[in-house]
Amino acid sequence: MSLFGRTFSKLLNSVSTDIGIDLGTANTLMYVKGKGIILNEPTIVAINKKTGQLVAVGNEARAMQGRTPTHIEVVRPLVDGVISDFEVTEEMLGYLIAKVRNEMRTLIAPRVLVGVPSGITNVEMRAARDAARNAGAREVFLIEEPMAAAIGAKLPIGKAVGSMIIDIGGGTTDIAVISLNGIVVAKNLRVAGDHLSASISTYIRDQFKVYVGEKTAEDVKIALAAVEHKDGAKEHVIRGRDVMTGLPREVVITDSDVRDAIAPQVDSIVEAVRTVLEKTPPEVLADIMQRGIHLSGGGALIPGLQSLLEEVLEVPVIVVPDPLRAVIRGAGIVIENLEFYEEILIDKEGELSPHLSN
Repeated sequence: MSLFGRTFSKLLNSVSTDIGIDLGTANTLMYVKGKGIILNEPTIVAINKKTGQLVAVGNEARAMQGRTPTHIEVVRPLVDGVISDFEVTEEMLGYLIAKVRNEMRTLIAPRVLVGVPSGITNVEMRAARDAARNAGAREVFLIEEPMAAAIGAKLPIGKAVGSMIIDIGGGTTDIAVISLNGIVVAKNLRVAGDHLSASISTYIRDQFKVYVGEKTAEDVKIALAAVEHKDGAKEHVIRGRDVMTGLPREVVITDSDVRDAIAPQVDSIVEAVRTVLEKTPPEVLADIMQRGIHLSGGGALIPGLQSLLEEVLEVPVIVVPDPLRAVIRGAGIVIENLEFYEEILIDKEGELSPHLSN
């Protein structure tokens, strides 16, 4: 790049609004450079099928779920952490980026950092990059979510010491061992919060013969999900459609029911963590045994999961502060210091980024 080009690029970067996005299956969070976290809403969009226009995004769209007329469709554009509906994702990001630019009163398109699950394919990576660029980003950078979560948890990722993080989101569970700004061993598991909700819905259908909606299953998970048994049963009243009669029916669900429903998914997560530990080099494993495993994401809040992992793995487990926002906090730290963190970014072919415009 010529001297003029470098100077112009620096000028552009100094006045643009850089944005970090945690594009999650369940929730989308946005961080604006110099402003902090400005958005935390469900990754749900309501579309008018007649016109193709956005009707609502986020909380407003979630309130419509299961209650829309035939010409309005409520869509979740990400499945298992990756884009399943490219056009809707692009529309959603375009709406959110335009909203930020209007609030910040800037005419210059922003640089955008997007968190992606570890181990996604080049095609999935390209979809995330293209969706952000088509939505109005001037430049797009990608960061693996476990790396962002580790930065957000203030783990010493740049030092010659092993750190391990488990990020249990809505669509995926990312397990990564990190040292010297790189991932030593990682595993991406397509089992996370949404799968727990689906298991609860299936359990209610099979055991109580009642169909319930996605939102009801999510509410039951939030209210009752736990790994360990505690004295005094907790209950939750749900309403759905009777499998046999098709008529409305009310049933009472207990925490014991939910524990049975989610047990297979919890076992899968524990086994995946064990697999990663078995593949970790001995010196790094020694660091993890001393410093512990760090737990982030919404799944970190499930009562009893921390103690279960400690019991099974015989390694200390620490829930990071504010686990729901660990990834976006990390993305925010990176977007505030893009040049410093360029070594950990992913380029378009899935490799670490060799260059940043500066």
